[in-house]
Amino acid sequence: MTESSGDQHAKHNARMKRVQAARAKMQARRTIERGLLIVHTGNGKGKSSSAFGMAIRSLGWGMKVAVVQYVKGSWETGEKNFFQANPDLLTFEVMGDGFTWDTQDRAQDIAAAKAAWERSKELIMNPEYDFIILDELNIVLRDDTLDIGEIAEFLKQRPLEKHICITGRNAKPELIEMADLVTEFEEVKHPFKAGFKAQKGVEY
Repeated sequence: MTESSGDQHAKHNARMKRVQAARAKMQARRTIERGLLIVHTGNGKGKSSSAFGMAIRSLGWGMKVAVVQYVKGSWETGEKNFFQANPDLLTFEVMGDGFTWDTQDRAQDIAAAKAAWERSKELIMNPEYDFIILDELNIVLRDDTLDIGEIAEFLKQRPLEKHICITGRNAKPELIEMADLVTEFEEVKHPFKAGFKAQKGVEY
């Protein structure tokens, strides 16, 4: 005999009540509250975009946010145009000189990365800021432009009341190990491989 729609709805409602009770019990056991160290890595698109989404979410709560860009400094991007035009919303520091294949100058890359890291440390230690995004820091660490040992040691001593998000491919194992939240972005399909150029508003 086929169940009536009313019986199906009643079973669904009863099941959802059990799920709700289980979820409430699980949430009640989660009591830790402190700043998170977040890593966005992987070959898929969206690592920086996701970090900027969290920045907007933080701004919605009246939190103070800063972004330090390690690589994309030579690009004109929508996020840079928006945030630099609205400095009262968010501190946006462009410190990179571009990708290494564009600069073709190892000494310049190292100097730019060191300057960006010094600025990052200042912002992290500044009690006014609640959330810091270190955009593409993983890239300069991958290229050994900065010393992962120095970065890891500083982050271990970081103020625990603020969130820090580090983006970029090829995150170092040291960062993954110490992070509270790690997301690997996986590429399933990308228009670049079909001959598309980078699309304004989607990729930059």
